[in-house]
Amino acid sequence: MTTLLVLYKAPEGGEEALATLESRYRDEHMPLVAQTPGLRATRVWRITEALGGQAEHAFAAEMDFDDRASMDEALRSEPMRAAGRILREIAPGLATFLVLEDAPDLLGG
Repeated sequence: MTTLLVLYKAPEGGEEALATLESRYRDEHMPLVAQTPGLRATRVWRITEALGGQAEHAFAAEMDFDDRASMDEALRSEPMRAAGRILREIAPGLATFLVLEDAPDLLGG
């Protein structure tokens, strides 16, 4: 499985700016993401704290695909391209995208 993990920093402007971002993310961005071909599962979390420090991220999202080729194809789809345009508008410079691959060999034992 290949996962696209996106970490979102809190926007400047405090709680009101964060509430606006979350609202537009939920109402405009996520409906398009849900239409993405090959998307197996999506999860979103609010980040409530960073152990031992200050949390600079406000929330995170994961999107699961069968493999890297499926993810790459999904990223080229019209729903995901439209979602990307909205994301650039509502969260400019706030998102970090990480591609994760299952690594059962690192579990040991």
